[in-house]
Amino acid sequence: MRRARIRNALIRLLAGATVGALAGLAVAQTAPTASAATGDDSAVTVSGRGEFKDMKFTVIQTRNLTSQAVTVSWSGGTPTTFAGTQFNTDFVQIMQCWGDDDGTVPSNPGPARTQCQYGASPTTSRTSWPGNSLDDTRQVFYNADPTNYGQDNRYGAANPNAGGEVPFKSVDGTTITTNTQNNQFYSYNTTNEIDFGRTGADGSGKEFFEVQTANEAPHLGCGIPVATDGVTKPRSCWLVIVPQGHLDLDGKPYADKSQVNAGSPVSSTNWKNRIAVKLDFNSVGNNCALGADERPTTGSELAADAMTSWQAQLCSVGKVFGYTELGEPDTRSRLIADGTSGLAFTTRKLGADTGTTAPSGTTTYAPVALSGAVIGFTIERRSASGAPESVEKLNGTKIESIKLNARLVAKLLTESYRSSTWGSVLNGTAAKGYGWARKNPAGLASDPEFQALNPEFAYLSVAETPATDTDLMTSLGHSDTARAIWQWIYADKDARQFLAGVPDDDGMRVNPYYSTNADLNPMGIAFDPSNTDEYPKSDPWCTVPPGSDAPATNKQCMIDFHPYVEDMHAGALHTRRADTLWKSTWDALATPPVYKSSGPQIVGSRFVITITDAASAARYGLQTAELKNSAGKYVAPTAAGLTAAAATATGSGVAEITPANATAKGAYPLAELVYAAVRPGEVTKAARQDYAALLRYASATGQTPGADPGRLPEGYAPLSTKLRAQTVKAANALLDYTGPTSAGGGTGSADGGGASTSGGGAPGTTGDTGGTAGGAGTGAGAGGASAAPSAKPSFDGGKALQTTAAGNTPADPANPLRYAVPVGAALGAVAGVGAPFAGGNRLRLPLRLPLPGGRTVTVVPELPELSRRLRRLLP
Repeated sequence: MRRARIRNALIRLLAGATVGALAGLAVAQTAPTASAATGDDSAVTVSGRGEFKDMKFTVIQTRNLTSQAVTVSWSGGTPTTFAGTQFNTDFVQIMQCWGDDDGTVPSNPGPARTQCQYGASPTTSRTSWPGNSLDDTRQVFYNADPTNYGQDNRYGAANPNAGGEVPFKSVDGTTITTNTQNNQFYSYNTTNEIDFGRTGADGSGKEFFEVQTANEAPHLGCGIPVATDGVTKPRSCWLVIVPQGHLDLDGKPYADKSQVNAGSPVSSTNWKNRIAVKLDFNSVGNNCALGADERPTTGSELAADAMTSWQAQLCSVGKVFGYTELGEPDTRSRLIADGTSGLAFTTRKLGADTGTTAPSGTTTYAPVALSGAVIGFTIERRSASGAPESVEKLNGTKIESIKLNARLVAKLLTESYRSSTWGSVLNGTAAKGYGWARKNPAGLASDPEFQALNPEFAYLSVAETPATDTDLMTSLGHSDTARAIWQWIYADKDARQFLAGVPDDDGMRVNPYYSTNADLNPMGIAFDPSNTDEYPKSDPWCTVPPGSDAPATNKQCMIDFHPYVEDMHAGALHTRRADTLWKSTWDALATPPVYKSSGPQIVGSRFVITITDAASAARYGLQTAELKNSAGKYVAPTAAGLTAAAATATGSGVAEITPANATAKGAYPLAELVYAAVRPGEVTKAARQDYAALLRYASATGQTPGADPGRLPEGYAPLSTKLRAQTVKAANALLDYTGPTSAGGGTGSADGGGASTSGGGAPGTTGDTGGTAGGAGTGAGAGGASAAPSAKPSFDGGKALQTTAAGNTPADPANPLRYAVPVGAALGAVAGVGAPFAGGNRLRLPLRLPLPGGRTVTVVPELPELSRRLRRLLP
């Protein structure tokens, strides 16, 4: 008995530590949802000075900013030149800074150079890096009377021959004076600086700059509420552009063109040419009326950006709605089991999943958002040897669009490209069981089928490794988006035959671990894409990465070569940063020796592709693929493409968009309609009134596109008049509901804290209800909500919801996020002894971690098989 108790305690301790570490990882890496990165009337254009007087720089959005990307473009420049592979003349550098105007340029106010996040270029492995360690760092050489760009008349005087560094001063006053290249505040893996923005042959250029709030960069403090003259508002910051030219300080061209002449952009000489643009952020912290009960909402990530935008506006009139992101299958299971959990976002009816049954009683469905899954990418052109001059002139520029069909996406998701199973084919010799890969293309870019659709790739050079074009960056877990993608693939004849083992026209074969032919599949069972709602990594291949010099015992497997991301939002963020998270470098000097990430890919040759949602792609400025629909047309995920697909939705009550039925020529094949689902008999009357207010708002002002709080972010298409009327009808149905109520519905608060009673309706009375169709209306509900809330927020007393998106972003934790994982593990180990079993000895899944902003993250999903196995081990 004693041994059993010790064993059980140890199991709980280990489980708690694991969950705690995962929770810490989620806190450290899960970015809050925010408004889309769309331009609005806040675009700003500024002209250059001196040598750059003919240049104009435009920042597409400067207000209502949060963690997102903004487009920075310029024109009137001189084409970039190179010294070997390094940037030499006429390029642009971009950074984010904090602080007040330093008064040095009255015509263009801007910050002090010591308060800019810049200089975190790689400290090792710089062989192929296009910088010279001066133009991409804070290093300067002192000269009281500078004669060359890059010299500084203030810093480095202590040792003029060895050079010095321009200090970095954090918003909290901490100043870094040495080793600024990899300091305590930011590094190559976290900085948002753009070291090298290329100017093309026509004198123009464009970059997507990742704007960071105080959550991502606490040392800049952007968006933190600050009081000035008795008025509190979010801290503004600056986007600073420093152009590098081809003339030295004397106005003459650089004499030596064989080497890089540009110096640090934060040197006093280069800083005189800086262009500053003020950035206004949404508040990082509380912006909701305090004292109101929070109504929970849960579910589809597709609703996240829209919901958090609406949250900000609704809370300004006292209606506080939480939001928990959760995969749709788990969301439906939860709502079936516990109707008191509140409102859930889904794309399918309850009971639609295999092995589940719709609950008895009434379920009310209301369409709230139209979005979809996209293939987002960051791809830069690098011409191959022998490419035409017209191609070479485009080197370093971004590819704006590609075309993909279902078979190409199937090749990526099934790890069928030769370099996907990294090391399985070396020098033409295949490892045992991997002969199928020997003659397959190394990656997408060299696939003849892909090149036939995208001809310019025949002239481009791509390093085809697990970090580039051999797989799609995907999120972990079950989702309706994954299901839709597999449904799209399986509806296509060519893709279906490829999965069954039929080679494509050029002889490429499917990875047999994903074959739908059981005779070909080494696992002895057929892969079934028609019933798959996740992105499995089925191939068991493991090896020591070639060229890593790691010991033979330190192998990597497919989940190491192609790591999952937390969700689609994270996939978009990492694609913008060009960081696939593959830990490809063996560090033998570390204690203990480990694989480490080499960080973001090098500018000029980046190639990252991901499955994300349209809103996240828009937020981070990703380019998106045109996908082949069932009509044979390649369609982009525009509002028109989403709307055309929505018109093909079929089914009663909860009409679904299915790729096979999206036959309209302009229909985007991966569009998805998101519904709000509520079981009215399981929640209180007050909760029904609040949810009705949310639906009314979503059907009216919430469908107006825009970046302002409460609007519909980019990445969504407004619902049609018919769908909006359906939403209003559902809202009325909640208000008018007089049917049976359960114990939870009569006394609970729809916050998940009351008793759970399923099947609250009368036996045999299942149904999907709506009310009387009508306009959106403007009257307030019984709870005080309004269908058209005031734009003026209130800030008085009670329980605050920290919203993200268009309203505000969550406050940064007091401790640096880098401690989240170890602290989470430690706390989890302690809590693990009892917390997962609180309320009895029954293991409770899913386990969720609350996050700022009213969101939570699912740390351990509801896994029936895992639950059964753990229950056998635990008392």
